[in-house]
Amino acid sequence: MASPLKGFRWIQGILSLLVTPLGFILWGVAAVPAILLYWKVGDETASWLIWQRAIAIGATLGIGFMLWCFSDLIIIGILGRIIRPKLEEAREPTESWLTIRWAFLSLFHRLALPALKWMVPSFVGNAYYRMMGCKIGKGAQLNSPFINDCFMVEIGARTVIGGNAVINGHLFEKDGIHLAKIRIGADAVVGTTAQINPGCIIGDKAVIASRAVLPKFTIVPAGEIWGGIPAKCIRLADGTKPE
Repeated sequence: MASPLKGFRWIQGILSLLVTPLGFILWGVAAVPAILLYWKVGDETASWLIWQRAIAIGATLGIGFMLWCFSDLIIIGILGRIIRPKLEEAREPTESWLTIRWAFLSLFHRLALPALKWMVPSFVGNAYYRMMGCKIGKGAQLNSPFINDCFMVEIGARTVIGGNAVINGHLFEKDGIHLAKIRIGADAVVGTTAQINPGCIIGDKAVIASRAVLPKFTIVPAGEIWGGIPAKCIRLADGTKPE
């Protein structure tokens, strides 16, 4: 493991000052298509009756918010695609360049959350996750905006990720930041508000029950059902209960 980065606190402070306004600027830039549409509709309806104009402008505001969601996800997805790391597993001190890089990606994901909450499940949400580095199989249904560290997550075909399930490819421990791949097989189900931690492998057709917490580096064999905090096997692949 590398040594702590010298001057980390200064670097962190300076980058924080630069990145905070950048986030709001990105939100503003994402609003450009909506603003142009609003101006266009405002000009075209200037001679309408006031109630007619109110309806038209109200509908425009709604469509404008949808356009903002699309633009926000596209802009953030492009930035994520540029800076995301390519790795299987890593462990570095908290005061490291990897932590800074991870922090940038986490910030971008937070900037995408207001839009992403309205776009899951959909092809738009899946496209964003793919741009951020998540590998998604055909027919997978991702109902949660909380798939974090997308570049560390693989989801198999026809798998369902339940509403507000949390998938984290990272954690911090005493020795620093840990990143490890999460692999979820095909035809699996991750229940509502379940939490999957770094390094977990979930086999094909396995089920993680709602609200379950899967500890780091847990391996769930194909077809099994796991539940609880921490999650344990509650049903074997053959349908019987474990002894």
